[in-house]
Amino acid sequence: MLKTKERHRKTNRKQTGIAAGILVPALLCWWLTVDQCLSRLGQHHPSADIGLAAGIAAGVQSAATAPDLHDSLGDGFPDGARLDHPEDRVNFTRWLTYLAEAEYYHPAPGAAGEIQDCAALIRYAFRNALAAHTPAWRESAEFPGALGEPGFGDVRKFSYPDWPLGRGLFRTRAGPLQASDLTDGTFAEFADTSTLLHFNAFFVSRDVGAAEPGDLLFFYQPGQREPYHSMLFVGRSYFQPQGSDWIVYHTGDLNGQRGEIREVEAHELVEHQDARWRPLEQNPRFLGVYRLEILR
Repeated sequence: MLKTKERHRKTNRKQTGIAAGILVPALLCWWLTVDQCLSRLGQHHPSADIGLAAGIAAGVQSAATAPDLHDSLGDGFPDGARLDHPEDRVNFTRWLTYLAEAEYYHPAPGAAGEIQDCAALIRYAFRNALAAHTPAWRESAEFPGALGEPGFGDVRKFSYPDWPLGRGLFRTRAGPLQASDLTDGTFAEFADTSTLLHFNAFFVSRDVGAAEPGDLLFFYQPGQREPYHSMLFVGRSYFQPQGSDWIVYHTGDLNGQRGEIREVEAHELVEHQDARWRPLEQNPRFLGVYRLEILR
């Protein structure tokens, strides 16, 4: 019996030694590349099961590609979903404004069913601005051939839907960023104007002169069925020869009838016959100029 127990002890010591020989270098893998990880495992225990090494390496690789949940601004958006490179920011805003304005001049056949109010126009342009603008995209988006190729580069950091929020595009509720937000519906493809305003954009100014291409102008008209209204500041038009700034928007329903997309020069909107729609500081219905969180 003593010999048996002693044999067990020796076996346990041997197993413990093997486990330690694998565990210690495995823990080091969190600070190493996948190749270095496999190399170190081989050095410490040449006979270690290659399946175990591959599993650890896959875990390290998965951790490296996991969504970045750090929210340095504390606004509920992961830093990984922000456009922090100047070129990406420019290309995104170019596509955003171009696609929205193109729906006024050369509407895509399939977009009419989607764009039925002011928020829908922004959602449509936002989603497609983040896409990779390949021939397959042009076909699926029914991009009118008359538009040709605008010559913009694509966002390089990511391409929708292969980005940190997956199919989600817009935050739908307040609160700090949590890991569960990525799976519980906090981020969604749909957002109405109120949601865009309160959870997906940040305040810039109540002076329309501070607006940059891609900024949103918000109004609040109490008494209407949909009191919040949004417009997209285009800046210089891609289709008009005039050098002035332009604003594009969808009217939403008009007296029970389906609305339409319109475009107006910024200076004309400032002088609108209905003072409620003038983007002026003294107009209490004008909430101000806002910028999308993705550009923050």
